[in-house]
Amino acid sequence: MSPLVRLLASFIALMMAMGIGRFALTPQLPHLIGEGQIDLTAAGLIAAANYLGYFLGALDAMFAQRPEQVRRRLLGGLWLCVLLTLASFWAWGFWPHLALRFGTGVASAWVLVMITALSQPLAAAAGRPRLGALVFAGPGLGIFLTGLLALGSNLLGQTSATLWLVYAGVALTMLLVVLPILPQPAAAVTVAPPAGSSPNRGIARLGVVYALYGVGYIIPATFLSQMASAQFHGQWQADLFWPCFGLAAALGVLLVSLRRPAPNSTGRWLIGTLWLQAAGVFACLLGNGPGLALGVILCGTPFLACMQLVMLRSRELAPHANQRNAGLLTACFAVGQLSGPLLAALSSHFSGGLQPALIVAGCGLVLAGGLLLPRRSAMAPCPQTALR
Repeated sequence: MSPLVRLLASFIALMMAMGIGRFALTPQLPHLIGEGQIDLTAAGLIAAANYLGYFLGALDAMFAQRPEQVRRRLLGGLWLCVLLTLASFWAWGFWPHLALRFGTGVASAWVLVMITALSQPLAAAAGRPRLGALVFAGPGLGIFLTGLLALGSNLLGQTSATLWLVYAGVALTMLLVVLPILPQPAAAVTVAPPAGSSPNRGIARLGVVYALYGVGYIIPATFLSQMASAQFHGQWQADLFWPCFGLAAALGVLLVSLRRPAPNSTGRWLIGTLWLQAAGVFACLLGNGPGLALGVILCGTPFLACMQLVMLRSRELAPHANQRNAGLLTACFAVGQLSGPLLAALSSHFSGGLQPALIVAGCGLVLAGGLLLPRRSAMAPCPQTALR
């Protein structure tokens, strides 16, 4: 089967598993809070459960080496995203939603790691690395789709339960389309790293950066709909922010995929995306419509592009350990994401709002970009070398 078809299937799989299975909670939060099922503090804890599941799923995915293990996790993750979203139709209150979001966190991590490990080598072998990069636009369009469905549900006066049912039906349709054409795992081939290379230190630093990114982006990504709903008093205009966030994220991946390859350019682009998101987080502190709109643009556009650049930088540092490092970095990312909602819950409990959490998130993104700046010692030539 054509690699392009399998890359399209990878795109749709991420669109479903991440856009619906993973991020459907965000547009649902205003409904769940408005229906009296949870409050803002409980919403932070439910989101944290989702990211704890994501962390555990990423750790487990690191140990999937044989083809049957990879395939089992990929298919299991996709089916769980559908079934757990469907089960949310009957859920009511804090504990059922917490348990279901934990499960979808595990499932979405399985899908992300496996699709990353399968699609990127496939694109490289086909000589279409840019198409491989565009696979990461799938979650953005998935967010855009869930946002539009939430907007339609709000306009029709539907409950959160009805919207869960709609999400499950769309996810099932997408899964049945991609099942026959998903990339097939092959036996792993061990490639020895080049002599004298020491990528572990670079991967560790990248893991810290990715964890800080997880803390930074997740608070606006989780609570954007709720902040907009509070600003617009539950009117339908609030539901426009989440689909716009997803559309901006997909466009960001497209823009980064069009960049010209150049030595050391990945790190510079990554710094730019991190600091752009920091500006977007600080814009959300304005607490008004223009501030949230600016937050959508500045947080949304680099959201998935940053993920794409981190995975690309990982392959540059250690091309012989693609799946292992994808799982390791996703686990670091999940630790940061887990910290974000817990921080938001503490912020809501002690200050009655998200402002302190947003300040910490923005500062974390600034620090993450700073960790990637070239060191002066690495940039300065050795004196003996300069004299030769």
